[in-house]
Amino acid sequence: MLNFNVPPVKNSTGEPVWKVLIYDRFGQDIISPLLSVKELRDMGITLHLLLHSDRDAIPDVPAVYFVMPTEENIDRMCQDLRNQLYESYYLNFISAISRSKLEDIANAAIGANAVTQVAKVFDQYLNFITLEDDMFVLCNQNKELVSYRAINRPDITDTEMETIMDTIVDSLFCFFVTLGAIPIIRCSRGTAAEMVAVKLDKKLRENLRDARNSLFTGDTLGAGQFSFQRPLLVLVDRNIDLATPLHHTWTYQALVHDVLDFHLNRVNLEESPGMESSPAGARPKKKNKKSYDLTASDKFWQKHKGSPFPEVAESVQQELESYRAQEDEVKRLKSIMGIEGEDEGAISMLSDNTAKLTSAVSSLPELLEKKRLIDLHTNVATAVLEHIKSRKLDVYFEYEEKIMSKSTLDKSLLDMISDPDAGTPEDKMRLFLIYYISSAQAPSEIDLEQYKKALTDAGCNLAPLSYIKQWNLFSRVMNTGSQFVMEGVKNLVLKQQNLPVTRILDNLMEMKSNPVSINAIVFVVGGGNYIEYQNLIDYIKGKQGKHVLYGCSELFNATQFIKQLSQLGQK
Repeated sequence: MLNFNVPPVKNSTGEPVWKVLIYDRFGQDIISPLLSVKELRDMGITLHLLLHSDRDAIPDVPAVYFVMPTEENIDRMCQDLRNQLYESYYLNFISAISRSKLEDIANAAIGANAVTQVAKVFDQYLNFITLEDDMFVLCNQNKELVSYRAINRPDITDTEMETIMDTIVDSLFCFFVTLGAIPIIRCSRGTAAEMVAVKLDKKLRENLRDARNSLFTGDTLGAGQFSFQRPLLVLVDRNIDLATPLHHTWTYQALVHDVLDFHLNRVNLEESPGMESSPAGARPKKKNKKSYDLTASDKFWQKHKGSPFPEVAESVQQELESYRAQEDEVKRLKSIMGIEGEDEGAISMLSDNTAKLTSAVSSLPELLEKKRLIDLHTNVATAVLEHIKSRKLDVYFEYEEKIMSKSTLDKSLLDMISDPDAGTPEDKMRLFLIYYISSAQAPSEIDLEQYKKALTDAGCNLAPLSYIKQWNLFSRVMNTGSQFVMEGVKNLVLKQQNLPVTRILDNLMEMKSNPVSINAIVFVVGGGNYIEYQNLIDYIKGKQGKHVLYGCSELFNATQFIKQLSQLGQK
């Protein structure tokens, strides 16, 4: 797309054609986790601007648009044509554009005498956000429209539910067009996941029936890794497991998402102001905000994002020590050669006996990059550690693991809730909700009153509990997803314990009646989290030759999820 919709020629040394990229917020969210500003520049993107910002005319430069086909976006594009902002226009729609809107653009182009300048119009079918090679989320803008709360509102109308399901299906359809594969769909019955399954199945069939315009034929099909086999799509409803999204966690990526501001692969940190105290009466120093991208090119992150936190801290330390050793080596070599600072001239004039130094110098950029990553992870890990220590998150993690695996508890739950030094009110609420959801039978009214008093005394908002109580009652009556619930199955291997979503996948992958799929996509309707993602990735590592992708309608951390439960509980 960024190469004017033709495949880029590998190893061509020519300069790229300079161009501007115009996107809306949706387009921005799709591109930003995938491409850095530098990578965009390497592809010839000199400027990237929001569609609805004030843009100056650059009449001698082509423009690539990447936007949703909404009414207001189309209006603005027509206005650009009329104002003759750019030399030529490559229009790319994130989701398929309707015939009537296409006609609006055509009319505007005719009116503006710009028909020849509209070079290409493409439906890209990219209405989803890829966060990892094996993880995607449907949207970030307007995510409240497809949130857990939106789907589970008691007063939701059929029309509203249809709209939510259509939105989810549109994105999933885009996902499979991009993958170039038709999935075998499995879902839990009687849930929103089943509604998604039925609609997606219908949409895929309709597209296949229209052979002339099918998106799943010829060159697109089998382009991806799924060419020889249909992947298994497991559609799961969030309601089958409400404990995991509330769980305190112990792996790096999930912790970063739980306790820091981590969003579309970027973490925003407030730097704690230095130790120097402000003079009396002075305004306190403003905290500096720093943001870091945690991406696929960050080798440390790729290696350790699924590791337990103590391992991460240890690895940061080791990296630092190995870097210091190399840094000293460079300094030592430089001083032997009598080179001060970065005197390139002196370096290049030296003869062959300095091969050793040359290799040291050529590895400098690599060393500096290593240093940047060490600093980054030192800062991020330190910020996480502050939360762990001040809130005793290790204690919460361990206690909840015991509750969820039905092990014996070494300390009473009331003591945990009442301990003023352990955790925030929200931490305590999360712990109690996990206990409540995981109990084989609900606590008696007398016990519940005791817990509620302790929670209130600890400063907790009880609204989420009133929702979970109704939910619990309903799910016991309905016994939804009974084919999935594995109550009473002792899971003795505590270390790699499969979470409910992983157990469902395991059941389906191991079932004899299923055509054996090597690849599976697990998609959670109602929202997902990194704990579940990591659990699936760890599970699939043990299955040779199999792959799993994880997707969800929105990605939330426990704070965001509790907020939704709270709003539902106030109804």
